[in-house]
Amino acid sequence: MQQRVVVVGAGIAGLVAAHDLTRAGRSVLVLEATDVVGGKLRRAEVAGITVDVGAEAMVHRRPEGVELAGSLGLDLVHPTAATSRVWTRGALRPLPRTLMGAPLDLAQLAAGGILGADGLQRARQEPELPATDIGANDISVGDLVDVRYGAEVTDRLVEPLLGGVYAGHARAISVRAAVPQLLTLAEHGSITVQAGAAPPASATGPVFAGVPGGMWQLPAALRAALESGGSAAVRTGVRVTGLRRTEGGFEVTATDATGHAWREDAGAVVVATPAPAASRLLVDLAPEASAMLAQVEYASPVVVTFAFRAADPGVRAALDVGASGLLVPPVDRRRIKAATFSFAKWDWVRAAGAAGDEELLVLRTSLGRSGDAAALQVPDEELVAAAIADLELATGLRATPVDHRVQRWGGGLPQYAVGHLDLVAAIRREIERVPGLAVGGAAYDGVGIPACIGSGHRAAERVLAAR
Repeated sequence: MQQRVVVVGAGIAGLVAAHDLTRAGRSVLVLEATDVVGGKLRRAEVAGITVDVGAEAMVHRRPEGVELAGSLGLDLVHPTAATSRVWTRGALRPLPRTLMGAPLDLAQLAAGGILGADGLQRARQEPELPATDIGANDISVGDLVDVRYGAEVTDRLVEPLLGGVYAGHARAISVRAAVPQLLTLAEHGSITVQAGAAPPASATGPVFAGVPGGMWQLPAALRAALESGGSAAVRTGVRVTGLRRTEGGFEVTATDATGHAWREDAGAVVVATPAPAASRLLVDLAPEASAMLAQVEYASPVVVTFAFRAADPGVRAALDVGASGLLVPPVDRRRIKAATFSFAKWDWVRAAGAAGDEELLVLRTSLGRSGDAAALQVPDEELVAAAIADLELATGLRATPVDHRVQRWGGGLPQYAVGHLDLVAAIRREIERVPGLAVGGAAYDGVGIPACIGSGHRAAERVLAAR
């Protein structure tokens, strides 16, 4: 009889790996250190409305998330036609069509006023530049855009967009790992010219999708499917403290919320935790992989969600203006780095806000990039006040929220430094030296939901291939 597989970590990657393994006939135990499953997919209530306080959407054009949601019976919806703004140079300006901040329509760029005259003149030179050839090397996203479009495009467009995805800095994040299609275009010539020859976005379907009621339902449905099948158990509040190789597989040691220590024998192990925790767990099993995982740095952003009364003076005029939110370049030195007007972006959020005795408009702000951890170590009230002050400066909003929720994501987002793909390949080579061991999660192949789902699939495949 096969020993069961222990999956360490109940984020989306760990739950997907467990789901795949149970469908293949394996018995699985999932151990999660916190008291909830889902990792960065989490819910909370704001003024009685259940909302996402982590990831609120996934890329629709990657198949993994769409396929998983369909298999679990979850419906998908797409954002409204509301568009983003960039809060820069003293005004809210329309976001032109870009590829992670690299402008694809120079006329839109000029009309929006995001760049100054010198920056716009430099960006307009991009179609005339020769191809950018970096060979087999890597380069940061920001450095590539600097070469193609000039530094102001990086500062005022790439930085706020990458800041939303990675909470990082454009000139530190690997283009091969984060936006490989941008490098592919640059290696063939003008990014702008090639983008102009490509089919419009509408021809390839919506970019993003969500689950009505919140993305947190995806891990919740996975857990329900696991526990209803009879061959899997999910235990929260259990911190794995050690992994040891045995003659028959692995010994897993753990401590539960009461301080009780126990151990579990496993035929295989999937480590689906953030890189720092994975590094600690693998220090004896795969010491070289452990040392490399310790090199992956993390950002610790904060999401502050608000509910405002729609009927309060000035609220609709400030917020309900057809915008889905705003992005903030770090060069403008604001506290918030973005705001999402959730009520305008998602029909289900607007409907939920209108379901009570008074209509509420729900929005969320985010603060914190890589390296900002110390600046965020202040009381919640200070972060709330900073977010409200920036919203007033950006939109003219002068109202007191009905309710708010502060969600801190300590060590929440891995930073894909230049050379990240080579680092991940080297980590996996070391992991493959240990039969029955697999890793997965946001530290490896992408921070988005579909990428993490794909990482879970890959981890399960490795375990099954080792039978």
